[in-house]
Amino acid sequence: MAQLHAISSCSSTNLVFQGAKREASLYHDKVYCPRKLSLFQELGARTSELHGHAIAHNNGNLNQAHKTQAIQAVLASEKETSGATKDSGLRGKLNKVVLAYSGGLDTSVIVPWLRENYGCEVVCFTADVGQGIKEMEGLEEKAKASGACQLVVKDLKEEFVRDYIFPCLRAGAVYERKYLLGTSMARPVIAKAMVDVAREVGADAVSHGCTGKGNDQVRFELTFFALNPELNVVAPWREWEIEGREDAIEYAKKHNVPVPVTKKSIYSRDRNLWHLSHEGDILEDPANEPNKDMYMMTVDPEAAPDQPEYVEIGLTSGLPVSVNGKLLSPASLLSELNEIGGKHGIGRVDMVENRLVGMKSRGVYETPGGTILFTAARELESLTLDRETIQVKDSLALKYAELVYAGRWFDPLRESMDAFMEKITETTSGSVTLKLYKGSVTVTGRKSPFSLYRQDISSFESGQIYDQADAAGFIRLYGLPMRVRAMLEKGI
Repeated sequence: MAQLHAISSCSSTNLVFQGAKREASLYHDKVYCPRKLSLFQELGARTSELHGHAIAHNNGNLNQAHKTQAIQAVLASEKETSGATKDSGLRGKLNKVVLAYSGGLDTSVIVPWLRENYGCEVVCFTADVGQGIKEMEGLEEKAKASGACQLVVKDLKEEFVRDYIFPCLRAGAVYERKYLLGTSMARPVIAKAMVDVAREVGADAVSHGCTGKGNDQVRFELTFFALNPELNVVAPWREWEIEGREDAIEYAKKHNVPVPVTKKSIYSRDRNLWHLSHEGDILEDPANEPNKDMYMMTVDPEAAPDQPEYVEIGLTSGLPVSVNGKLLSPASLLSELNEIGGKHGIGRVDMVENRLVGMKSRGVYETPGGTILFTAARELESLTLDRETIQVKDSLALKYAELVYAGRWFDPLRESMDAFMEKITETTSGSVTLKLYKGSVTVTGRKSPFSLYRQDISSFESGQIYDQADAAGFIRLYGLPMRVRAMLEKGI
């Protein structure tokens, strides 16, 4: 179970009753229970600016109480808010929004923008999916300085690897021949946690910082739809007037929000325990070779050790369980292989992919541990699966990858396909030995107690099970259609 850390609370008077069907908040000795969204029309709230989503707009004592609380909780960034009343924003009214928060420029700016435009409290949510300690440092201070009332952090590393990465690995899911779905797999686990946090803090909306050109907006929102269709979704990049980094920095300055970047264009990166992606800057031209100093998880293969390293991966029912005979948890196993593979320059991929929204994009990915694991899983299957099963599995793996890439993790089709993958790999247990050398992964050995390979059958020596004379009749029958066609063409 993910560990939940509530780093700061929205208000000393805010109460959340865990496990109850409805949450209650105490505003200066008055308890308010949020009404159902179906009361929207009676309350007369505006929805045109919210793209058709019904928003609960409560009046009376709550409005006055909310005004008082907002005044007491006012931060420096709020004094620049203009054109908004104390109980609603420029675009409408929301009570509380859970924002997917990284502490970067975009999400730092979104906090005051949500408060200004929707008159709401903002709960920042950060998921630890292995992006690194540096990415997590100082988030509480950044969130509070931006105007958030609360920061919630969940450690999702084990859940991410166990429940999302490993099923994709077992399925053999690879998007467009190269992409091992690092970002695609991370978004549903983050979005699921956001839905959980929204329930815990009594939020009526969720928000993300994805642009209107990318895949991530779809991945987040399809998960929201699948797990809680009543939640409202706010996507600032599809609404605001900010058009780029320069505008975002100016907005941040105006609202006294500290930002950790300069106006100089840099790479757009996404990192988690599975991979690190690079986009933007010179990579936007597919003809440009990536700079050597761009990579962060892997060394230059040319500079990798001159001696190869051997690593043995143990698998049980299609899932990795050990490295060099040492049993490890999913996240620990992947972390160790990232270190081993990164040292040898393993797992670099440069590709032009087709985004879900229709455009092509160029990205460079580093997936050292994942590349090792994919190689091991495929090789073990060569022992344990027959020809027809491998062919069907590979064909389904393409669709599985497409569903994950498109954000349909909680789609019944993917879940049904996953049940097939789990069943078909029940006997895919054993170990694979790999040689890592200057960016390459070479298989040197594979073994399984469920191996379908029989040396006594495959040997060139004669045996009792396979009579070589039987091949003559097989060839005549198997080649009969070709023989008949040739006879027809020659008039025989």
